[in-house]
Amino acid sequence: MANWKNLDTLKSFEELKNAKKVSLKNVLAGEEGALRVGKYCIPMAEGMAYNFAAKAVDDEILSGLQKLADEQELAQKFQELYNGAIINTGEKRMVLHHLTRGQLGEDVFADGVNKREFYLNEVKKIADFANKVHSGEIANGNGEKFTTVVQVGIGGSDLGPRAMYLALENWAKVNGKFKMEAKFISNVDPDDASAVLASVDVAHSLFIIVSKSGTTLETLTNQSFVMDALEKAGLDSAKHLIAVTSETSPLAKSDAFLQAFFMDDYIGGRYSSTSGVGGAVLSLAFGPDVFAEFLKGAAEEDTLSKDADILKNPALLDALIGVYERNVLGFESTAILPYSQALNRFPAHLQQLDMESNGKSVNRFGEKLAYQTGPVIFGEPGTNGQHSFYQLLHQGTTIVPLQFIGFKNNQRGQDVVIKGSTSQEKLNANVAAQIVAFATGKDHENPNKSFDGERPSSIIIGESVNPATLGALLAHFENKVMFQGFLWNVNSFDQEGVQLGKVLATRVLAHETDGALKAYSAIFGL
Repeated sequence: MANWKNLDTLKSFEELKNAKKVSLKNVLAGEEGALRVGKYCIPMAEGMAYNFAAKAVDDEILSGLQKLADEQELAQKFQELYNGAIINTGEKRMVLHHLTRGQLGEDVFADGVNKREFYLNEVKKIADFANKVHSGEIANGNGEKFTTVVQVGIGGSDLGPRAMYLALENWAKVNGKFKMEAKFISNVDPDDASAVLASVDVAHSLFIIVSKSGTTLETLTNQSFVMDALEKAGLDSAKHLIAVTSETSPLAKSDAFLQAFFMDDYIGGRYSSTSGVGGAVLSLAFGPDVFAEFLKGAAEEDTLSKDADILKNPALLDALIGVYERNVLGFESTAILPYSQALNRFPAHLQQLDMESNGKSVNRFGEKLAYQTGPVIFGEPGTNGQHSFYQLLHQGTTIVPLQFIGFKNNQRGQDVVIKGSTSQEKLNANVAAQIVAFATGKDHENPNKSFDGERPSSIIIGESVNPATLGALLAHFENKVMFQGFLWNVNSFDQEGVQLGKVLATRVLAHETDGALKAYSAIFGL
């Protein structure tokens, strides 16, 4: 069994703190800089690569990071996780989202079943259902095909699946894989549900109600909103609703649903895009074969994440560099900057994935930590972000590490040449320029035009966004967050921080308030 230790008790961490710091201005200068770009790059799944040449590391620091990974037993901890150890100590649960897309180790049995077979069987059930919807075998009350699917869920039931759908929508349309348009309802704000319902033909829409517990207040409220709209249209809501939930939830065997697909407590919402939570909407929108390719890409990246050698394991190296930046260099935030419009909601998903997982101030045993843990995550697609918050990133008083994501080709294959270059070439020229500008800066006699540089960044680069590369990209960040949680000795798989507000909101609605809570409630007439 692996040993769980706080970061600040590790000898290798103390050695890293004393290692000589790297100047990006120096290491990226001249011909040596060009050689570094080629050297500090390791393969990812599906032909992608993780390039960390513009990170403030050198061979000595990389050696220190390897020692840190070995001393904290990161590879062993991942092995224990995918073989079914109780890694989620807060809820005393296994963590099995990797089994939704491939077998990494031993079979895992829980609740009297083989969990990998359970997850694969749900994928098959979803595929069969989706194929019947697409063929018209499953149709509305008038025997007409469904044309739209609407996912109703919040948090991990919305952010990941929505980001994945948007990432593949254009690809699917160009490649003849677009089956049904997908919409998403998440916010309990009635403007969200009413706007989506007004934009679709409810008579030809399937609604996926996603709630693992079957008790999520926002989702159940929006379910009632949807059912009311269907009934007002003279439709039988039971012929338009399907559920993704656990087998023990109130939704599992309810007559209100056409069919239910199952997940379980071993998969957290923010890690559920490769389960039925993402599988139902993506299979209906694009077809089961597209979802299968998505799972394949994720599985290939998971396999790389098993390697104990940090120069063969991109997620592990990314995690280690992030912890070095957070706990040695003292940087508080990380910006996710995809230079791809397809990934326009990917940073929002990573906000939840990272900040809900590692936004912890106690270790796995409930002991207060004396060091920083998860960074603040934010982001926006380039080049939009360049005209928004890059001013602070370049010349602000706070250094923010950057994670660029770029692709050589666009999804639609359409472009124009303007002033000697295509739009895609302009996009990629911008990301290349930004990496160097952040790292090396520029001296100028006018301080207002001077750039200090020394802003570190990495880039994940691929050929194009497609189902397999998207799956690999998702798994990379899931595994990065996992490894960082191991390094910080926190439980990355519970989320107690979201509960207190829910409890107090329930008190407000029940009119059981006093003091400041009563006063704030009164502001809204509650």
